[in-house]
Amino acid sequence: MDRRRALAAGAGLVTGAFLPLAGAPRAAMAAEAAGTYTNPVIWQDFADIDIIRVGATYYASASTMHYSPGAPVLRSYDLVNWEIAGHSVPVLDFGAKYDLNGARGYVRGIWASSLAYRPSNRTFYWLGQIDFARTYVYTATAAEGPWNRLTTISTPYYDAGLLVDTDDTLYVAYGNTTISVAQLSPDGRSQVRTQQVFTTPSSVGTLEGSRFYKINGQYYIFLTRPANGQYILKSSSGPFGPYTMRQVLLDLRGPIPGGGVPHQGGLVQTQGGAWYYMAFVDAYPGGRMPALAPVTWTADGWPVVQLVNGAWGTSYPSPAVPTPPRQVTPMTGVDTFDGTSLKPRWEWNHNPDNTKWSVDNGLTLRTATVTNDLYWARNTLTHRIQGPTSTATVQLDFSTMRDGDRAGLALLRDSSAWIGVRRDGGATRVAMVNAVTMDGNWNTTGTGTEAASAPVSGGRLWLRASADIRPGSARPGTFSYSTDGTNFTRLGPSFSMGNDWRFFMGYRFALFNYATQALGGSVRVPRFELSTP
Repeated sequence: MDRRRALAAGAGLVTGAFLPLAGAPRAAMAAEAAGTYTNPVIWQDFADIDIIRVGATYYASASTMHYSPGAPVLRSYDLVNWEIAGHSVPVLDFGAKYDLNGARGYVRGIWASSLAYRPSNRTFYWLGQIDFARTYVYTATAAEGPWNRLTTISTPYYDAGLLVDTDDTLYVAYGNTTISVAQLSPDGRSQVRTQQVFTTPSSVGTLEGSRFYKINGQYYIFLTRPANGQYILKSSSGPFGPYTMRQVLLDLRGPIPGGGVPHQGGLVQTQGGAWYYMAFVDAYPGGRMPALAPVTWTADGWPVVQLVNGAWGTSYPSPAVPTPPRQVTPMTGVDTFDGTSLKPRWEWNHNPDNTKWSVDNGLTLRTATVTNDLYWARNTLTHRIQGPTSTATVQLDFSTMRDGDRAGLALLRDSSAWIGVRRDGGATRVAMVNAVTMDGNWNTTGTGTEAASAPVSGGRLWLRASADIRPGSARPGTFSYSTDGTNFTRLGPSFSMGNDWRFFMGYRFALFNYATQALGGSVRVPRFELSTP
C-alpha cells in the first residue's frame, strides 16, 4: 500500500484460480453493453484494491487504516457501478490505541489486505496483517456479514494476496522487495510452510502489494512499485516458483487530471472471459480512487493493459455482462438514519464507545470524550467525500448540548477544519474553526482557531461543508449554515485542503460531538445528505 515512502519517513472462477474461457459461448451473455464507462469508476477513497468475482457478482476490498469498522467490501454486477456491502473487520480490536485510549492508531490498522472466496465451503476470506505483529483471518458466508475472526497467524503477511488454488489449497503471497509464498493448513487457521520466492532487482527498487492468481495453470503474483508502476511474476512450476518478472506499466498517465499513476489493484475475469484491471489513482486531497481498464494477454501468457492514446483511458466500452439483477445502492444521497443501525457507508474515526451513540430513525451522539482536541475525540463518524466536488449537509438538533460542548461537521484529515455549535457560559454560537493540525508522527500540533462565528438561538441548525477534491492548487473547502434548511449563510474563509500523501487516507466529512468540560451532553442528527453539482 505504498508503504515504502512511509517506512522511509459459487463458481470456480472466483478467487484467483481462473480457468480458460476464451471459447466460452456468448449466447448466455447479455448483448454487448451499450456506451462507455468513465474513470474513475468510484470517485471515493478506496485504496489497495483486491477484486474477485463470485458467480455473477463482483466484490472488492480496500484499506481503511484507523477507521472502524475496517476493510469495506464493495459489490457490483457490472464492474462499473459499486455499492458498499459491509466490512470484513467489524471492530479494530488490536490494542488500546484503536480505542483512542492512551494512544492513537492514526495511519495504522487496516493496510493492504486480501479478499478471496472459497467455493468448497462457500465462504469469503479476508486476510491482513496488523502493526507488523501478526496476521488476522476473518470469514463470512455472505459479503455483507456477519464476519467473524477465524484465526491469527504469527507471521505478519505484509501486503498479502490470498489464493484459493484449484485443488482448494490456500496460499499467501506477501512481502516488500523480498516476496514470499506461504501455504496455509486446510482449515486456513495456521501456516504449513513459507518460502522466499523472489528478490526484486535493484534496478526496479521496491515491489509490494501482492495479488496471487492461478490462470491457465500458471501462477502469477501481481505487484506494485509505489507509486508509479506495476509488475507481474509468473511461474510455470507451481506456487513456490521459480518466478520470472515482467513490467506491466510504469509512469503511465492516469485518468484524473493532476492525479497519479494507476497502480496497486487486482485482476478479474468476467463471465464471458474478458479481463479487467482495477487499480487506484493517487488523487489527493480526496484520496485514492479506483479506475478500471481492460486487459488482454500475450501469446506467452503476460497481461497487457489496454491504453487510450498512450494513457489509462478516461473512458472505455462498458463491460459485456448479464443485465444486473438490481441497481446498486448509491454512495451519495440522503441518509435519515432509519432503522437502528448505521449503513455501511459510515466508518468511525477509531473504534467508537458504543454506549455513547445510537441510531433510532436519527443518529444520537452523546459526548464520549472530554478534550479540546478533535483528534482525541471518540465517536467521530466519517463519510467519504464524493469527487470531483460534493457537499455534505447535516441537520443538527443541539438542544441538549451542555456548556463546553462542541458539535458539528468537519473536513477531517491531518489538517482539518469544521463548522459547528459551541456552547459556553450558557451562550450558543455557530463557529467555523480551522488550524486543526497534526505533524508527520500524527501528534496534534494545533487544536483549532475560531475564524468566524455568529450567535444562534433555538435548538436546530443546518450545517454544510462543500469540498473540491480535484488535485490542484486550490482544493477549497467551504462552510455555511442555515436556520431554516433552505437559506444558507457562508461562514469563515475558504479552507485549503492538504494534498500530502503521507496520511494515506483522503479527506472525509465527519460528524462529531465532544466535551471540553464534562460528559453528559448530546446532539441528534435527523438527516445527512451528500450531494453533487
